[in-house]
Amino acid sequence: MGKPLFYEILEKPATSCVVGLCCAIWFYIQKKGIGYSHVGLSYDAAMEGHYWRIITSAFSHISVLHLVFNMSALWSLGVVEQLGHMGLGVAYYLEYTLVLVILSGVLVLGIYRVLIHRFKIEYFRRVTAVGYSCVVFGWMTILAVKQPSSKLDLFGFLSLPISFAPFESLIFTSIIVPQASFLGHLSGIIVGYAVAWGVIHGMNSYWAISMLGWVVVVFIYSLKRSGAYDLNFLEIESVTDPSLPSVRFVATGNGRTMQMTPLPVGGVELV
Repeated sequence: MGKPLFYEILEKPATSCVVGLCCAIWFYIQKKGIGYSHVGLSYDAAMEGHYWRIITSAFSHISVLHLVFNMSALWSLGVVEQLGHMGLGVAYYLEYTLVLVILSGVLVLGIYRVLIHRFKIEYFRRVTAVGYSCVVFGWMTILAVKQPSSKLDLFGFLSLPISFAPFESLIFTSIIVPQASFLGHLSGIIVGYAVAWGVIHGMNSYWAISMLGWVVVVFIYSLKRSGAYDLNFLEIESVTDPSLPSVRFVATGNGRTMQMTPLPVGGVELV
């Protein structure tokens, strides 16, 4: 018999937060009737400046089966948080989850670009990717390299050797769920190998926070610029109070002189 759920949550705090966030977003999407085209990532949308979709597409799920599969796999992969003695642990998990979300999204867009412009396959302009699968496949790959003796548990009864799980799952999902994003999953595997083999390395708290800061800036800027959502509360309006004195500089023969207009009758009250 396994540990009580409460203790597992304490042992996998970051994984628990991600699972909770994805479930909350799924519930919100269902309640509001939001479609995948509103939050998913496509090549045309990205070229129109909808860079924020790299984030929203990763944490959004439309079908409950898709959500259950991804969250079940992610929960099993949360063992990464317990492997601090191997150089992994909670901090490593959080830092490289951010890397996986961003780089797998960028990579899939790069693959779409090659297929569209090099091979003239216009179909990939309209393909819209949604779901946390890219990150799940990335962590499968990292764990397969770092801890090949681990097992991947799905739905509580299906267990796969982690060393073969990335490609087994890639084939399995492509057969069972034909609309699954093969290229999205493959992008997660590629980024996962890059992290596991040390091609992408050096992430620490400083770089993770810096990267997160830039992600937030680009997210808000692109969201506002694309006009997808009303962000008028971010507007900074100039405020001119006629009751306050104005200051200006006037060029004179001796240099520049500062002039201040007098206060109107009544002045300013300080309270």
